[in-house]
Amino acid sequence: MKALYLQPEQLDLTEFATLCEQSPVLSDYPLAAGIERGVLVYRAQTLNTAVHRDRIEVLTELHRALAQGPGVLVIKGGYADKAVIERNTAVFECIFAEEAQAGAAADHFAQAGDNGRIWNSLQKVAERDAAAFIDYYGNSLLALVCEAWLGPWYQLTAQVNVVRPGGKAQQPHRDYHLGFQPVADVSRFPLPVQLLSQYLTLQGAVAHSDMPLASGPTLLLPFSQQYDGGYLAWRRSDFIEYFERHAVQLPLEQGDMLFFSPALFHAAGSNSTEDVVRTANLLQVSSAFGKPMESLSRERILRHIYPELLARHRQGRLAESELSALIAAAADGYSFPTNLDRDPPLGGLAPRTQQQLLRQALEENWTEADFLRQLNLGKENRLA
Repeated sequence: MKALYLQPEQLDLTEFATLCEQSPVLSDYPLAAGIERGVLVYRAQTLNTAVHRDRIEVLTELHRALAQGPGVLVIKGGYADKAVIERNTAVFECIFAEEAQAGAAADHFAQAGDNGRIWNSLQKVAERDAAAFIDYYGNSLLALVCEAWLGPWYQLTAQVNVVRPGGKAQQPHRDYHLGFQPVADVSRFPLPVQLLSQYLTLQGAVAHSDMPLASGPTLLLPFSQQYDGGYLAWRRSDFIEYFERHAVQLPLEQGDMLFFSPALFHAAGSNSTEDVVRTANLLQVSSAFGKPMESLSRERILRHIYPELLARHRQGRLAESELSALIAAAADGYSFPTNLDRDPPLGGLAPRTQQQLLRQALEENWTEADFLRQLNLGKENRLA
């Protein structure tokens, strides 16, 4: 019987390698133009034509490619009008210039200065150039792949990533949701939930510059999304070494699109050129279902209960199991969504949660005034 709660010591590199060493068969993907280094390559015109003939057929093939197939696909010429890309790139450059006054900031997986990052580029572009936003995000192929993976009503966010000449490769990783969490936390989630998490987001990127191999386009490990223990495995040295030996890269041209499962092992490559600034708009697309049924104010709940909770904690009237249950009921336990400009990760890949804040306040015996000040600051830092 497969373990319901997988532990790091149960990970199996041989099983992982067997999955990753599969080879996709082109006849299984009749709409694809070809397979390059294990990655399915589509042409925009082919998909646009096929959609008019049988939209369900196209959605089915794209979903199957990301789930049962190599887990990654490229659409060549996804943005046929390069002027749309260039206008948005110009807006990015204005945003970079404005934000540079606040100093360079490191992203999740690179040192400050190696990468340029614009968090929430979606909203920032809309605020600066409505026409650029409309031309860019009114892309039917972008919508097609998002719907194929997530169904309708998905929610789009975007983050610009620039890797400058000399920029080093990222550590291989999986992505949001569980991809940003420590191994100790991931292991607390039953395996079916870990498997479910990859169906709640889609990773994508639009190439805003030509990306020859020397510029370090994304390193990809086809079929790695199929390994059940991947959210526990990606930090382990033996899995990292396997990735470094077997990961592939595809050169991209301006306007190409890349999409992959968030469970696919991947990493930005090293930019060994002297003059190519590699620019991509990273797309983080979320399921519409990741929401509670009712709207409520957890800040208001915490403001009301903290004095009584603090008094009981001081008196030792709550067992640890009772305290943990109370914290889970009252406070938000997840780091996202947030505003990563104001609420950056601290000591890891994810910002502090409300639950962590509440526990810290109790353990450090904060006054009500101190707790409310930090609670309000946390709320303000998460606002767009």
